Amino acid sequence: MIKIKLVQGDITRVEADAIVNAANSSLLGGGGVDGAIHRAGGPEILAECQKIRARQGGCQTGQAVITTAGKLPATKVIHTVGPVWRGGQNGEAQLLGLCYWNSLTLANKHALSTIAFPGISTGIYGYPKPEAAQVAIDSVRSFESDAIKEVTFVCFDTESFQIYERLLN
Repeated sequence: MIKIKLVQGDITRVEADAIVNAANSSLLGGGGVDGAIHRAGGPEILAECQKIRARQGGCQTGQAVITTAGKLPATKVIHTVGPVWRGGQNGEAQLLGLCYWNSLTLANKHALSTIAFPGISTGIYGYPKPEAAQVAIDSVRSFESDAIKEVTFVCFDTESFQIYERLLN
């Protein structure tokens, strides 16, 4: 069974085998957590993302790819592209669930035992935080893994932390 932890803070400072980046489909960095991870991790992350782009043309919504973590305290960064919120009737929950599932699958495949997630799609993509947190928790709880021992949800703000705290208890 995977242990779930909850912390409030900056995901770029989390020590884990992998941190997850709420990326955009270009994989070239952007705003929010994506920009923060690219800035803190340095050019090695972007260089590997550019190789992935050359090979497969970016990353589709719900999919995930893995790169080095550069200068971050993590070993790897798993980049996943969350859905843009369009009211909830356009498959957003399924796509968001795939983000977590595919990220966990990559971590498992690479024998990573600890992984940290931000709130995927809850920034500029507009996914309501309570609904997104529920999808995240349900996805992790339903995932079975021999490799992954611990998942940390890293909440940047107090509101998100309180939502996760309520849903986890």
